[in-house]
Amino acid sequence: MIELSTLQLVIIWVVPVLFAITVHEAAHGLAAFHFGDDTAHSLGRITLNPIKHIDPIGTVILPTLMLMSIGFVFGWAKPVPVNFRRLINPRRDMAFVALAGPASNLLMAIFWAIIIQIGWLTYESFPITIFFVYMGSAGIFINAILMVLNLLPILPLDGGRILYSLLPPHLATPYAKFEPFGLVILLVLLFMGGLERILFIPVLLIYALMDGSLEILQLILSGSV
Repeated sequence: MIELSTLQLVIIWVVPVLFAITVHEAAHGLAAFHFGDDTAHSLGRITLNPIKHIDPIGTVILPTLMLMSIGFVFGWAKPVPVNFRRLINPRRDMAFVALAGPASNLLMAIFWAIIIQIGWLTYESFPITIFFVYMGSAGIFINAILMVLNLLPILPLDGGRILYSLLPPHLATPYAKFEPFGLVILLVLLFMGGLERILFIPVLLIYALMDGSLEILQLILSGSV
């Protein structure tokens, strides 16, 4: 392993972060289009062009500052617009549209795990491919965070949408009233350290399984972390 400069560290994280948010949002739009809502399609949001999905603060400024200061990444992209009333079966299809985002993060984590293996297989002949290992590790980590974070049952996160679609109407209606406070709840949890504690074990477990870090997996299973 080599010691990375600040610039190298930023580059290694930028590609996986942009890829993660782009595919995540495009997956929502594609799922919505499949189930009858062409809002995202008509706005050109079903695309792998990251510029269409970048939020200057949530995608660039905040994650960069957090990475440089505490080594923990948190952020967001511009949400893909979905008109749930236009879905074929709004309550059912809402769950599938919401699940598409975290599912894409799981697939991308697998992709980055493969990139890591390519890096290790070619390292002896081409030492430069050690950056595949670094970038793959960053890719697994950021996609694990996005997947677990978005599955939290807090509106407007994907987990909140899924829960809303599963609840009976008499419970879903009052639950939906908490949506305006969702971001506030997340920010409070973040700055109080609660969000990191919630995400820590599941993210570390996914990372260990994908990265092949058996030592981390053993610590998790033994309750040492």
